[in-house]
Amino acid sequence: MGGGGVLMVLLASLTLLPALLALIGTGIDRFSLPRRSGGVPLSYRWSKVVQRRPWTAGAVALVALTTLALPATHLRVGWSDAQNRPVTDTTRRAHDLLAKGFGPGTAGPLILAAPATPEGGAELRTAVRQAAGTPGVARTLPAGESAALVIPETGPQDERTEDLIHRLRAELPEQVLVTGSTAAAADYARHTADRLPWVVCAVLLAAFALLVPVFRSVVLPLKAIVVNLLSIGAAYGVVVAVFQLDVLGQGTAGPIDAWVPMMLFTIMFGLSMDYEVFLLSRIREEYLKDRDNTRAVADGLARTAGVITSVATIMICVFAAFGAFDDRALRIMGVGLAVAVLVDATVVRLVLVPAAMEVLGDRNWWFPGLTFRRLTPGQKST
Repeated sequence: MGGGGVLMVLLASLTLLPALLALIGTGIDRFSLPRRSGGVPLSYRWSKVVQRRPWTAGAVALVALTTLALPATHLRVGWSDAQNRPVTDTTRRAHDLLAKGFGPGTAGPLILAAPATPEGGAELRTAVRQAAGTPGVARTLPAGESAALVIPETGPQDERTEDLIHRLRAELPEQVLVTGSTAAAADYARHTADRLPWVVCAVLLAAFALLVPVFRSVVLPLKAIVVNLLSIGAAYGVVVAVFQLDVLGQGTAGPIDAWVPMMLFTIMFGLSMDYEVFLLSRIREEYLKDRDNTRAVADGLARTAGVITSVATIMICVFAAFGAFDDRALRIMGVGLAVAVLVDATVVRLVLVPAAMEVLGDRNWWFPGLTFRRLTPGQKST
């Protein structure tokens, strides 16, 4: 559905928008605000400051982004439940009372299931006896002729509960299945975590393949991918620090919902690449005028800073509004997206990109001559 929405916007921008602009003509500027004339834009002066000390500015930006991203190394996926709600919430209070009275594992019992046959029943009874003596099991309860409940000593979000699930599956008879909502959640979390690297690689390869012919450069797409990954890593780090490690002391610590990292990456990468393409397109237009990389970077940043800042401000406000939701997963998405846009529009676009492009110089525009002629016949490689 999300891809369909993007496709519709793309079609509208290529068909409906040009038609409307042709109909409106010069009348589109009828109610434009007066512009301040004269003076050098602040964004141009800032770009010059960064370009005078590109190594220092780039190092500071990298240290800041790396510091923000460090908590992401502790990322653990799982599922939110009543334990992650505010301590004043009635659902959270009920969860805490049950855990206090009957043990934390009561909220997420494991189910042992066996075939409804005499052999299956015998294996189930054997499995129940084995499970009762397994470390980490608080107690076992019958649940019919072909099923039984195993109550862990730890809660559904505890890593020791996941270890118990794997231990039971490895030690119990083969025909006895270890299932239930807690086991299913752990299985899905591992499934999505295993496939996240493949999604990341597919997105990066697709972005590189699309950006190379657009910018007629091999270096710029690689640089764009690297800086976008840095801003995404910073957003991941903030999300883990706030919601998993609970550095703010909200009392809602727990694993990050299994579907969130993948969704965050795809959405954040798309938004970050929008800013990058917008900025680099303008820089390339300026560079093609006189092949002056330093001037092109400063002018490109100056001409796009206002639009990027305005759009980023709108997005930050929209994503920050997710914090008003009761659902923890939506709050994680909102905070992650807001942080990603904020970091991308400030540290990355205003510091890291101009610093990196100044250091690289004309190497930014390197492109194999043979490939360039195939893509754009009649033009020379830049």
